[in-house]
Amino acid sequence: MRPTLVQWVWVTLALTCSPRGAAAELTAQDILTQTDEVRNPQLDYTTTVTVTSLRAARAPRSAAYEVLIKGRRDAVIKTVSPAIDQGRVLLMHDNDLWAFLPTVSKPLRVSLRERLIGEVANGDLARANFSGDYTPEIAEMQTIDRQTYFVLNLTATSGEVTYARVVLWVDAATFFPHHAEFYAVSGRLLKTCTYQRYRELGGRLRPTQLVMKDALATSQYSVLEYDHMEIKELPDKLFTKDYMKKFME
Repeated sequence: MRPTLVQWVWVTLALTCSPRGAAAELTAQDILTQTDEVRNPQLDYTTTVTVTSLRAARAPRSAAYEVLIKGRRDAVIKTVSPAIDQGRVLLMHDNDLWAFLPTVSKPLRVSLRERLIGEVANGDLARANFSGDYTPEIAEMQTIDRQTYFVLNLTATSGEVTYARVVLWVDAATFFPHHAEFYAVSGRLLKTCTYQRYRELGGRLRPTQLVMKDALATSQYSVLEYDHMEIKELPDKLFTKDYMKKFME
């Protein structure tokens, strides 16, 4: 379904007050770039993430992480809690991801798709932006609770990213992400994510709570809560294998 002329006019007018600052023809890449900026800063930053995994008939499991992001290609994820997992560190550079464990002398090569905790994969924390890994197209426009949303179809540019395809709903007036669906190479729906609890973080309104649900077992889900975001330049040395020993201390 292609956007109607009326919808295009409405969105163009809305853009005069949008973060882009001026009306212009809207492309799928424009939309994705703007919603990535809402989700995460495009500059270097640090943040803390608490993940709570909930499953029927089981006690909730929680873990806390300190996350450092440099650009789109470098990341460090340090496990803060539980105490049994303290000292575990993930280091990402480009499409390479290594796990550093206190009990193992050499780093282990791991995948962005591997599960970190609950429904959360390594890449959900280490790979903060969609625009660098996916080619977007506008699939259609939808109205949800009287709000107009772009529905973006994102196709992975390589086989090494976390998901082969993502469908993302973006508010046409604010570029706020609403929810997303994540698919495997086979086309199977793996899980869904809802972006909620918008509040100021890192200098602007962002979704600070993400709810990820397993596509087959919807009673299983994980809640990610972001806090203490600080935008600041991070030196390159923090994202080297040699520096990981200091993070593990």
